Amino acid sequence: MRGARSARSTTDYEAATGRIAGLPVRRHHVLLVAWTVLWFLLVEPSGGFSWHYLRQGEELLFSGQTDGGLALYAHHPELQIGPVSLAVARLFSPFPAHTGQLVAEAAMSGLGLVMLVLVGRTAAWYYLGTGTNHRRLQQRLLVAGLAFIPMWVEVSVRFAHLDDVLALFFTTLAAHALSRGRAVQVAVYLALAVDSKPWALAFAPLILALPRPAWLRTALWFAGLVAVAWLPFYLGDLDTVAAAKFTIPNQPASALRWFGVTDPTTPWWDRPLQFGLGLALGSIAVWRGRWPAVVLLGADARILFDPSVYTYYTASILLGTLLWDAVGQQRLVPWWSWIALAALYGGTLLIPSDSARGFVRLAFVVLSAAYVLLWPTRRGRRPRPGGDTGGRAARRRERVPAGAVG
Repeated sequence: MRGARSARSTTDYEAATGRIAGLPVRRHHVLLVAWTVLWFLLVEPSGGFSWHYLRQGEELLFSGQTDGGLALYAHHPELQIGPVSLAVARLFSPFPAHTGQLVAEAAMSGLGLVMLVLVGRTAAWYYLGTGTNHRRLQQRLLVAGLAFIPMWVEVSVRFAHLDDVLALFFTTLAAHALSRGRAVQVAVYLALAVDSKPWALAFAPLILALPRPAWLRTALWFAGLVAVAWLPFYLGDLDTVAAAKFTIPNQPASALRWFGVTDPTTPWWDRPLQFGLGLALGSIAVWRGRWPAVVLLGADARILFDPSVYTYYTASILLGTLLWDAVGQQRLVPWWSWIALAALYGGTLLIPSDSARGFVRLAFVVLSAAYVLLWPTRRGRRPRPGGDTGGRAARRRERVPAGAVG
């Protein structure tokens, strides 16, 4: 009788958590892994478009050449890649060129799957003690992940932008740490994101989602770690400041064109406005009690004012919609992930007019930002990130553990 009861309990637990035959693997994991492998095999033959920038940057950074080392950014402002990314790229240098690229692309693709697990666990912790149906949460994560993976393979394989990959990966870790109330970890991960790619600064309002007494300490940790990575380059060669003024072409399909900006290259005010808008929108989201929208809003600000329209930019949008669909709301169907994929990626492939593609980008930013900031959301209880979410008592009330989604 006791054995039958134990077997039934095991079966019930596996059904509740989605585990397969007692293994630490869940059904939605298997489907997402298969989906990732499929997209990797489709894209890899034409992948690695920008990998040579990472190879060039890490070789210069660790060389004794006059245009390398701490003078790297002063002599090569086109390498808009953070020092952490260049250090990680160094790990692939022992391999032959093509093999190193292939291993890097596979590793970056795998990080996308890790991020999906982290987002699932973030959602589970965020709704701990609210009676959340974890099977529905797994289904929501699966459907959103099916939209996320194609764009993740775009940035990790087709373009092989290790810097963007690391910036988004560390931001996901910061969001997970925030759901656990770990202030120092939030600061460390956000700093690593900025040290990988400077535009990740737009995600800094996640710090404001912590309890107010932790703001100062977290901000100091964040600022200190960013300074440790970047200040040596500015002190080593004062011309490094010029790297911040590096410009790229203003493409006809950019949303900037709809603001009447016809400059052939990046206007001088563009980057400060990107950062300022991203920080402002993220801060408003936290003030509104919607910190899971911070990443989406920061990415919105980026594509709204960026003069370029590379498809890998959309990966940051898809991470933002993934966090919003999984954590920010409890709808079964993650509409925003699929709307973003159809509008920003599908539009690039199917809309022939540059002007129309720019309008679609503008429309998506306006509508998504308005929705996550203003549309009513429904939650059983809104836990405060980093605050008291019920502790052990809440865990005892939960029918499924917080790790059930991960």
